[in-house]
Amino acid sequence: MARLLVLRSAPYHRSHLSATATFLLSHSKVQPHSASFPSTARRPLPLPLRVPARAIESSPGPTKQDPTPAAGEAQEPLTAAPAFEVEELGWGTQLAVKLRMLVAPPWKRVRKGSVLKMKLRGEISDQLKTRFSSGLSLPQICENFVKAAYDPRISGIYLHIEPLSCGWGKVDEIRRHIVDFKKSGKFVVGYMPVCGEKEYYLACACGELYAPPSAYVALFGLTVQQTFLRGVLEKVGIQPEIQRIGRYKSAGDQLARKSMSNEVREMLATLLDNIYGNWLDTISSKHGKKKEEIEEFINSGVYQVTRLKEEGWITDLLYDDEVMAMLKERVGQKDKKSLRMVDYSKYSRVSKWTLGLQGGGERIAVIRASGSITRTRSPLSGPSSGIIAEQLIEKIRTVRESEKYKAVILRIDSPGGDALASDLMWREIRLLADSKPVVASMSDVAASGGYYMAMAAPVIVAERLTLTGSIGVVTGKFCLQKLYERIDFNKEIISKGRYAELNAADQRPLRPDEAELFEKSAQNAYALFRDKAAMSRSMSVDQMETVAQGRVWSGQDAASRGLVDSLGGFSQALAIAKQKANIPQDRKVQLVEISKPSPTLPEILSGIGGSLLGVDRAMKGVLQDITSLNGVQARMDGILFGRSEDFSGENQLFLLVKDIINYFD
Repeated sequence: MARLLVLRSAPYHRSHLSATATFLLSHSKVQPHSASFPSTARRPLPLPLRVPARAIESSPGPTKQDPTPAAGEAQEPLTAAPAFEVEELGWGTQLAVKLRMLVAPPWKRVRKGSVLKMKLRGEISDQLKTRFSSGLSLPQICENFVKAAYDPRISGIYLHIEPLSCGWGKVDEIRRHIVDFKKSGKFVVGYMPVCGEKEYYLACACGELYAPPSAYVALFGLTVQQTFLRGVLEKVGIQPEIQRIGRYKSAGDQLARKSMSNEVREMLATLLDNIYGNWLDTISSKHGKKKEEIEEFINSGVYQVTRLKEEGWITDLLYDDEVMAMLKERVGQKDKKSLRMVDYSKYSRVSKWTLGLQGGGERIAVIRASGSITRTRSPLSGPSSGIIAEQLIEKIRTVRESEKYKAVILRIDSPGGDALASDLMWREIRLLADSKPVVASMSDVAASGGYYMAMAAPVIVAERLTLTGSIGVVTGKFCLQKLYERIDFNKEIISKGRYAELNAADQRPLRPDEAELFEKSAQNAYALFRDKAAMSRSMSVDQMETVAQGRVWSGQDAASRGLVDSLGGFSQALAIAKQKANIPQDRKVQLVEISKPSPTLPEILSGIGGSLLGVDRAMKGVLQDITSLNGVQARMDGILFGRSEDFSGENQLFLLVKDIINYFD
């Protein structure tokens, strides 16, 4: 019976594949009638001066302006990030750098002639990591490239590229840094034992690229997938009652539908076209061939690594030890027993100050917001528990009240989450933008609640393949009537008030009047989201409605529709922040990470002893979802782009559902 009690009805909170288990395990309750956004009309907030929507690339060149800017918009063109150049340090700085290297503690020392070796694989976080945290950090990877370009002790970079689980936005950011690093004159050599479209897209930016003779190659094209559980849930007697507002809002479809809607099919096909088109453009430009030639090669089904060598897609077929032997000779260490190397983790501890790259007097604050959005901290929340609104609001207020920061970069990597939390952060970001320049910089995804945060900033910067928009909401609950009948379970409720049982009664379907109220609540939440988006982006409500409706856009399509102002990465956001703060582009600034984490006891223990605490990461994530999420959700569906074999999360989900079905058979 204990397992039965865990299967109580829960409102629909999120739609990621790996998190759908939450709906089957959760016992939390939603209050849709109280989930509408709070009014922010107590004090009129002046709309920050806006620039017309445009798509500015993060490389030098003329800006492309919208030919029909909205009335009242400022006409100041946004600047483009200056091209990366390795500047020669002054003799005084060079002397200081040498002294700092001499007195550096052992864990920060790097021997002269070292090769920086970085392994890129799996997930890559947009947050900074402590030395005890596991996993890769995008800002630390990018900073390592910059430091290595200036560091006289580093001869070059040896990049191991394994299967990646991050989005295309982060891949573009890393690729940009590889290209910039090559301008230092140092070598960057790539090694790729497993080759898929995303891995090759990144690896081909290296000066040389090697693969073992037995490398796995699967260049077959890209896919987008969506799975549906409605039929499975019906078999166990669970009836989802979902309200998703927006024709393109796919969140909730996994539970409410048995097949893909025409609108969602259109949306996903467009996103896939953007990603595949960008991939073909990049690879064809790299090899100096036509897109049609590259597409013909892919359509032939590339699974043999020898074909990559024959077509000039890789430099040669070598094992890892052979590549390192080659590098030993290149850096003059042929007689040494092993290649002198420094790994990603150790080099991340080398400070920019040691290399004379600490920046100037003016300070620009960097506030990072990554993960799903919740309003308050739960007992299971950790340093990587996503965006906790009450904590982020404290950081925003600290920056707003401080006079030492000239501008703010709000870095967002979030599919959304709690709608109320998103609105509260929107208000604080608007107040922050009222006191100093704020630029929102999007990473892999800033959709739904993530876009809600970004639209509070006067300027939004996105990568070409950032997933953004998804202006819509979803809420729901489960009816367990048939399940209860099947297992002979009874539930009775005594209530006062016409709608008192709206969230409590999971033993019966919603009455018509309850269903109507349920829908009105979601419609109200959507209208508030859409109207604030229209105000924030200087559009009419009708204009915003045409790009809202829960539709997810790529960064480049969002820019052409006024949802994004500029295309590029963090360096582009920094250039615009300098422009808005009247700081010359050639002047160095000090970037202050406001969200820099401190190591916690669990992190230290896990870093020292692996799994000493015995906490399963996946189960902890599910439990955290149960305890922290409630209310109307402004979030994007988990969209799977990749190869057909990438189903590990789904397999776990279906195994869970299978276990439940077997339990009641």
